Amino acid sequence: MNKPLVSNKHLERLQNDCGTESMMIEWKPSLSQTKEIIETISGFANTEGGKILIGITESGKVKGVEIGKGTIEELTNKIGQNTDPKVQPRITLEKIKNKNIIVIDVKESADKLVLAFGRPYKRIGKSTVRMSKDEYERRILEKHKDKLQFDTGICLKAVLKDIDRAKLSWFLRTAKAERNYDVDPDVSVKEGLKRLKLTEGERLTNTAILLFGKEPQGFFPQVKIRAGRFKGTDGLDFIDMKILDGTIPELREKAMKFIMEHIRHGVFFDANRRYDKWEYPLRALEEVLNNALAHRDYFSNADIHLSIYDDRIEAWNPGELPPPLKPADLKKEHKSIPRNRFLADRLFLIKYIEQWGRGTNRIVNEMRENKLAEPEFKNYSGGFAVVLHGPGKSFEEEIEKEKLHILEINDRQKKAIEYLKTNDVISTKVYMKLNKVSDKTAFLELNDLLGKSVLIKEGKGRATIYKLKR
Repeated sequence: MNKPLVSNKHLERLQNDCGTESMMIEWKPSLSQTKEIIETISGFANTEGGKILIGITESGKVKGVEIGKGTIEELTNKIGQNTDPKVQPRITLEKIKNKNIIVIDVKESADKLVLAFGRPYKRIGKSTVRMSKDEYERRILEKHKDKLQFDTGICLKAVLKDIDRAKLSWFLRTAKAERNYDVDPDVSVKEGLKRLKLTEGERLTNTAILLFGKEPQGFFPQVKIRAGRFKGTDGLDFIDMKILDGTIPELREKAMKFIMEHIRHGVFFDANRRYDKWEYPLRALEEVLNNALAHRDYFSNADIHLSIYDDRIEAWNPGELPPPLKPADLKKEHKSIPRNRFLADRLFLIKYIEQWGRGTNRIVNEMRENKLAEPEFKNYSGGFAVVLHGPGKSFEEEIEKEKLHILEINDRQKKAIEYLKTNDVISTKVYMKLNKVSDKTAFLELNDLLGKSVLIKEGKGRATIYKLKR
């Protein structure tokens, strides 16, 4: 037992520091609550450490404890016997208001895997709560990550028949075009996987299934994207929701399609071309998805979440940034620290990632170039999130202003375009009535829009109708 510290300055500091319960301070009225005390020790060790003051009631009243000859030794033994790995906290006997107080000082555990009575606990606010099975397993895997990697693991039940030949050929063609990867796209499945180092003898790695599996979710049901378009900005009501599945390239393609169905874009014209402008830069969105799919924690049972709101897009993947990276580092020069290095090496071949830590910088630059707010990067709920803030209502105003300026059309033609936003078609007769012009003027001005690729024409003669070109 450590010697009691009784200086006035120390007691004053102890009272000030421990004057209220918090994430790192816990009060216990007596030693009769030994079980709860040991559970709290596990919670502190698995979070950020903390102090337990025994002899103070829940209301903060200093009650004190009776101290016998073997009290501290018995407490120390109980803590050691019921924690795994054994915790040996610093235990001191203090006096507050002339009453004995036991102070247990618990340090944060290096791997945060301390059990109490065979169960893991952690601190949330002022409470000690039992850690979930998933979180405990995730921490174990994180501890042994250098020895155990999902992407290099063997998919025990997978055989060559589970590989889609067409997906493998596409990958090899793309790798040839993007990185000059010299493997014949028409090579056999067995040889192609061997060249990509995706087999061990006759066995397939998890990465082989993630990239080329006929039904990847049959082996890994967690490899999905949960995509939602929400009404408004609070996420209470769905406009659309889909569960996306497939290989990693298919997931990215499906996710981009979902995004493009639910964000706005404008059609622009100049003398030589027609082009689209999207509400969000598509290259930034592709990079967000690339990072989520390449760096997610594939041991986790959670899906990737893709959430589209009126004012922002959020993408969350299980697995926080690997240390020592912090969210703030991603907006400046930093090294690439891939969670799934083996998978990342293969995705590099098809230019999904660069492996230089530039992906998040590219997202930042794309947003800046489109005059949008910088993205948010953050760790939360055991995962990593990217938030892209959109332009809001100003986007539609910008589209209309720029589009009509480029087209060099008159007010009557603008009026017809507005009409077609709420009506599928317009005819010469409707144009005449809408703008109070002659048949000839209506015909000429509608055909002018046709020539500028704003409209398309269907039918002949008096049955001719015009639609906006999509």
